[in-house]
Amino acid sequence: RSAQEMKHMENISSLFHGSTPDDYPRLESKSEREAVSASGEQPWEMIMDKKHFKLWRRPIKGTHLYQYRVFGTYTDVTPRQFFNVQLDTEYRKKWDSLVIKLDVIERDLATGSEVIHWVTHFPYPMYSRDYVYVRRYSVDKENNMMVLVSRAVEHPSVPEDPEYVRVRTYESQMVIRPHKTFDENGFDYLLTYSDNPQTVFPRYCVSWMVSSGMPDFLEKLHTAALKAKKMEIEVRDYMSAKPLESGGGEGKASVSSAEHKSEGTCSPAQLEYA
Repeated sequence: RSAQEMKHMENISSLFHGSTPDDYPRLESKSEREAVSASGEQPWEMIMDKKHFKLWRRPIKGTHLYQYRVFGTYTDVTPRQFFNVQLDTEYRKKWDSLVIKLDVIERDLATGSEVIHWVTHFPYPMYSRDYVYVRRYSVDKENNMMVLVSRAVEHPSVPEDPEYVRVRTYESQMVIRPHKTFDENGFDYLLTYSDNPQTVFPRYCVSWMVSSGMPDFLEKLHTAALKAKKMEIEVRDYMSAKPLESGGGEGKASVSSAEHKSEGTCSPAQLEYA
C-alpha cells in the first residue's frame, strides 16, 4: 500500500510542477483535490504549498479531527541519513527541543518492531502530551524505497502519568523514495499522519497547530540530517541493524535491559500492525 500511495503521488506531482517547481501553471483547487485523492476516497484539501513540500488535510469521518499528508523533496541529503535521523531516539533528544522524554521500552528482534514512550511539550497553556507507540520500518531494495510506520498502543510498563495527557489515537506513515540510491543525495518522501491530541479547542485551532508545527518539525529534521552529514555525528545505521527483508510477526519479543526493562512483553496483537 505504501508503494502504491507513493507511486500515485509521484505520478501527480508532475501535474503540479513539471520538471522544475515553477514551470507549470497551478491546477485549480478542485482538480488538485481530485488528483491527490484516490478513487472513492475522501477528498484532500491543500493547505500549504511550499518550494520543498506540499501539505494536505482531510476530515476523518465521525470525528472532529483531520488526517494530514505531506509530499516533499530534498536534494542535499541522502535517504539513508534522513531515515536514520528519524529513527535514532538518542540523537532526536539533542535536535528536538520539544522532547521531554523519548525512550525505547521494548524491541522485538524478529520483526524489528520497537515500542517507544515519547513525552513532548505542547504550546502554552496546554499540558505536555505523552505517546506510547509501536513502530516498524522496512527497507525495500527491490522497489527502491524505505517505509516507517507508527501506531499508538498500550503497554503495561508505561501507565498514565497525571503530569501528562496520554494520546491514545496516533498513526504515522513515512515513505522515502531515493532519486538514485540510498547513499546519494536526493529523495522524495510522503508522510501521512493523524492523532487526537485531546484538546478542548475547536478543530480549526488544532488544524492550525498541526499545519504550523509539522513544517517546523520537518525543517528541524532536515537540518539535523544535514548536521549529521557535515559533522559526521554518529547516528545508528538502521538499514544495517536488521535484515532488509520484512520479518514475520511470530518472533518472541525481547526486552532491552540496558534501556527499560518491562515485567511483561507485548502480545502479538499489540506488536503486529503493519
